[in-house]
Amino acid sequence: MGSEQESAETEVTRAAAQGLPRARFWHDYSLSIALAITFAIVFVAHTIVGYWQYAADQASHGEIPTVFGDSGYVVYWGEWTLQNWQSEVIQSLLIVLFTTWFIHKGSAESKDSQEQMQRSLDRIEQRLSALEPAPKSRK
Repeated sequence: MGSEQESAETEVTRAAAQGLPRARFWHDYSLSIALAITFAIVFVAHTIVGYWQYAADQASHGEIPTVFGDSGYVVYWGEWTLQNWQSEVIQSLLIVLFTTWFIHKGSAESKDSQEQMQRSLDRIEQRLSALEPAPKSRK
């Protein structure tokens, strides 16, 4: 089974290198696509299971579950969703965005590390260029 997966990954990588639009798109944006699909699945599951819980709570109090209104499911769904987003999604999103925008000197995720690495590579290239003999011209 492992070799089948490796073969499929190799085909996707080869197709992406050849420039096939769908394969290239998947190759370039697979992380975002996978996260978006996961988010959609979890969001729908959260809505369905949340409604079941809401309906059970309403039934235990002898009330009829409704979708809209002062005590409708939309109110509970919004509260549960915002609590979840506040504690997890927003926090993770801010960490990703902040590591993109801000610098923490010495951090592997910080922009300053990349800039230092680029400066080092530039210096190395300059030194190598100075060491290389001039190309011989052909007569």
